[in-house]
Amino acid sequence: MSKLMEQKKQLVSEIATKFRDSQSTVLVDYRGLDVAEVTELRKQLREAGIEYKVYKNSMASRAVAEVELSELDEILVGPTAIAFSNDDVVAPAKILNNFAKEHKDLEIKGGVIEGSVATLDQIKELADLPNYEGLLSMLLSVLQAPVRNFAYAAKAIAEQQEEQEA
Repeated sequence: MSKLMEQKKQLVSEIATKFRDSQSTVLVDYRGLDVAEVTELRKQLREAGIEYKVYKNSMASRAVAEVELSELDEILVGPTAIAFSNDDVVAPAKILNNFAKEHKDLEIKGGVIEGSVATLDQIKELADLPNYEGLLSMLLSVLQAPVRNFAYAAKAIAEQQEEQEA
């Protein structure tokens, strides 16, 4: 019996570590999805470097208590899968939200963003943000705009001077 208890304690510790280490975590109700749909979802998440796993609610509940995220206890009811992302804050929310739009049976319950409990609305807002590459592209275009505008102005002045000389 003590071996079983030790395994459970180890599992709770593992889940708690994942909650601590992840940039964002999203909890979903996957009830109603068929095997092919779950396989497709797992594939999309795996390609983005996101770990997606189903744990017993009792184990997950003990883990969230250990990391002081007890507000998640009310979410840990019914079938719950958890997506952990250590690298990208936006990716799990974006992938799961897009998948939920196509498959009405997937329901986002809530999650954790950088150590703070997030509501369903906050996760959907996060899902609407561009990914890292998109944000980087936007930043570069903002940084390039003044230089580009200066170049256009200099060119216009040069053309105007050429016209005046002619």
